[in-house]
Amino acid sequence: MLRVEINGKGREVGDGRTVAGLLEDMELDGRLVVVELNGQIIRRTEIADVTLRDGDRIEIVHFVGGG
Repeated sequence: MLRVEINGKGREVGDGRTVAGLLEDMELDGRLVVVELNGQIIRRTEIADVTLRDGDRIEIVHFVGGG
């Protein structure tokens, strides 16, 4: 198990978990969020390829529609 920080809160994730897998676990649609990993924005086309590491800091921002 790895220990990561998501939006300021600690969380354990399985070894080898990708950003896409994390979003799935959190029931989030990758098309509706922006993910920042250790200060770098992750492109949507790359989230399935980016593997999380122990101590990673992740910020997830949801798009909100409105008028």
